[in-house]
Amino acid sequence: MPQIWMTYDELGALCGCGATEARDRAIHMSLDRRKSRDGATRVKLDLALTARFLASVRAADVDLDCAIEALHDTHRQLAEHLVPSGRHTRRGAA
Repeated sequence: MPQIWMTYDELGALCGCGATEARDRAIHMSLDRRKSRDGATRVKLDLALTARFLASVRAADVDLDCAIEALHDTHRQLAEHLVPSGRHTRRGAA
């Protein structure tokens, strides 16, 4: 399983709470915590939180895939209107 480290803000967004509550949860769950070089403390997700994170990524991919498919459909519909109908004559033709 991959190691995923999140800031308290990111963990809060994943859990649907604020950074302070996410910090309290991390302490309560005895999750590994480290201060990063950028000064932010990061929490290593456990197996359950990692599964929740990966599920959220998969859900985002589905939404993105749907949006891309909608764009392709719109492009196909617009392209149908741009196809020459063959009614135009070339210049100089009688």
